[in-house]
Amino acid sequence: MTEKHTSLSWPHHRAYREPQLTLRDMTLTWGERTHIMGIINVTPDSFSGDGTGGDIAAAVELARAAEHAGADLLDIGAESSRPGSEPLAAAEEIERLMPSLRAIRKATHLPISVDTYHASVADAALTEGADLVNDIHGLRTDPGMAPTIARHGAALIAMHNQRGRQTRDVAADIRAGFEESIRIALAAGIPPGKIVLDPGFGFGWTEEHNLEMIRRLPELWDLELPLLLGTSRKSTIGAVLDTPVTERFEGTAASVAISAAAGADIVRVHDVAGMARVVRVADAIVRANWRST
Repeated sequence: MTEKHTSLSWPHHRAYREPQLTLRDMTLTWGERTHIMGIINVTPDSFSGDGTGGDIAAAVELARAAEHAGADLLDIGAESSRPGSEPLAAAEEIERLMPSLRAIRKATHLPISVDTYHASVADAALTEGADLVNDIHGLRTDPGMAPTIARHGAALIAMHNQRGRQTRDVAADIRAGFEESIRIALAAGIPPGKIVLDPGFGFGWTEEHNLEMIRRLPELWDLELPLLLGTSRKSTIGAVLDTPVTERFEGTAASVAISAAAGADIVRVHDVAGMARVVRVADAIVRANWRST
C-alpha cells in the first residue's frame, strides 16, 4: 500500500475527547505541551543497561532525579520487553516490582504508571499507589486487565504491539490495534478520558516502519485521544547512527523533537533532564508555547 502523505499542521490544532487527565494532584492538559514520562526499570536485564534490579535505593534515587529534572510522571517496569526476552511469571513480576514501587510511592508525588500486561500485577500495583497501567499489549493479552483498571478507576496507556502480526500499512495497522484496544476499554468501563494510546515504536516493526510511524503520527489525531511515543535509546536509533545503546542521546533527542512536532502528548524517556529541554524548545516552535525565565 502506498504511504499516505499528510500536509503540515501543528499539534495545537488537535481535538481531544477530554482535554485533561487528572492523576493525583497533577492535571495533564492535552495540546498545551509535551509531557515527560521518566523510565524506571527495576529489571536486572534492561536493554538500555539502567535496570536497578533489587536495589530499592537506586530505584528511588532515579525517581527523585527524574522528578527534579522535570518529569511529569514515572513508568516503572519489572519485566524486560526487549526483543527475545523471556516472559516473566506474574508472581515473580509482583515480587520484583512491589518493594521499589512502594518506596517510590513514598518518595515522590508524581503519578506512577506500572508497565505490565498481567492483570494480577496491575491490581497489586494500583492497590499500592500506582495511577496508570501501561499495557504493551493494549488489553489484548489478559482478559482481566481492562476490568481491573476500571475497578480501580485508573488510567490506561494502551500500546499497539505489532509482534507476530503481518504488516500491511503502518498507520492502518496501528489504527486497527488502537480501535480494538479502545473497544475493550470502553466495554469494561474505562472512560475515554482515561485512555492514552502508544503506537509501539520498536515492537514488531522494521527500522523503516518505526521512522515512518513518527512521520505519520498526525494520521491518528482523529481518534481524539492523547498519544505517547517511546523512542528512547531504541535499536532503530542505533541502526541510523550505527551506535551502541550508550551513545544514542542525540538520536533520541532528534526523535523526541520530531515526535513532539508530530503531535505526541507524552514522550517516554530515560534521560529526563536532556529531553525536558528538547521538548521545551520543540513546544515553543510547534505549539507556540514559550515562557521566558
